Amino acid sequence: MEDQPTLVYLIDDQAMIRAAFRSMLEADARFSVVGDSGDARAAIAEIERSMPDIVLLDITMPGLSGIDAIPLIRKASRRTKVVMMTHHKGETFVDQALRAGAEGYLAKDSDPSELFLAIEAVHRGDPFVSPRVAAGLVSRYRVGEDVNSKSASRLETLTPREREVFQLLALGKANKEVARELGMSLGTAKKHRENLQRKLDCHSAAELARLAIREGLLSS
Repeated sequence: MEDQPTLVYLIDDQAMIRAAFRSMLEADARFSVVGDSGDARAAIAEIERSMPDIVLLDITMPGLSGIDAIPLIRKASRRTKVVMMTHHKGETFVDQALRAGAEGYLAKDSDPSELFLAIEAVHRGDPFVSPRVAAGLVSRYRVGEDVNSKSASRLETLTPREREVFQLLALGKANKEVARELGMSLGTAKKHRENLQRKLDCHSAAELARLAIREGLLSS
């Protein structure tokens, strides 16, 4: 029924961010927050049970990235639509998120009113891209950033596991830390690092970090 609130589930590894978005949404009778989690994998079972209309999903999280969580959310609840909710405005992340099946892409530094607009648009079946993100994409196309296009194409070749390793390496994690955090052997972590350096043409932690900053994965 039309007078029923839109059911929303929040996934973000920062508890304060989740609390802020929950507070904004619960103050509006049009929306009802049915759950939240800081772990994308742990959220899947809850989403399957609660079947929300909308999942607000961060991209960069420990363990499983938001982009790689999208197909799992789709499998858990076919009726649920996904709005990416992130600081990352890099062209690669927008493209990957939308191609993975996200219906919306919202910058966290957008005006709060855009949160409601994004949820309502996606709920009724319309795509939504934050004006801040769209403006960034337009400016990139106007200046023709060949370097970014090249790095974007390389990032798109990464497997979900490689993206997890890349994120940790870009944060300066050593092979042992990567192995521990992702539950793999040290040898496997080293192999992933070698594959990443070859695929991304980055041969040091500093180069990996610079690429991550350029693509919006890390703050400079």
